[in-house]
Amino acid sequence: MSPITARRRTPRLLPRIGPDSAGRLMTTAEFDALGYDDCVEGYRYELINGVLVVSPAVSSAEMGPNEYLGYLLLVYQESHPNGRCLDATLPERDIFLPENRRRADRVIWTGLGRLPDEKHDIPSIVIEFVSPGRRAAVRDYETKRDEYLGFGVKEYWGIDRFLRQMTVFRTGPEGSIATVIPESQNYETPLLPGFVLPLGWLIARADLWDQSSRPRKSRQPGPSQGGPNG
Repeated sequence: MSPITARRRTPRLLPRIGPDSAGRLMTTAEFDALGYDDCVEGYRYELINGVLVVSPAVSSAEMGPNEYLGYLLLVYQESHPNGRCLDATLPERDIFLPENRRRADRVIWTGLGRLPDEKHDIPSIVIEFVSPGRRAAVRDYETKRDEYLGFGVKEYWGIDRFLRQMTVFRTGPEGSIATVIPESQNYETPLLPGFVLPLGWLIARADLWDQSSRPRKSRQPGPSQGGPNG
């Protein structure tokens, strides 16, 4: 029997990490050793205080604006005179905090002059699209703010389609500094000189995805639509 045939006849093991694994105790080494085939697709996996957290995949109302933001950043990188300062930007990446593993919506590295080492190069900017609910707001506005800035992230952007604004967090002399950007304004950062973030455009795209996901009302056929009597 050839090795190829033998491999084909070997039954594949089912993923061992999934929604039912939420709450499982793990070390950072165990979490980092997980491979793609070890996890059920369609979920986000994080390690918080030694506990595995399993969440549903992000919604289209978060993914759509995030994809557009990535497009704007790549256009800036490739066409703007200062675009070389943007080393890389990636969606849905793990943040390797000292004790935790967060899954960020988007990360940006600047000023390295090379592609980053994801496990060792701290992102310059971390971006989260705020999820609905009070619990998520506390996590996105407070817990992640403290974790990211304490880790050395220079700017943390919380894009909130519900409040229709973005909050930019930076580290100041006496703690974090928050700057609120309403949807009617653009945002510019010295970390990406010349890049202009059209916040209103991102929120408008989130609105479109929210609208498309709402259940459509069924219409009763009228006389002109061909009812039971033709």
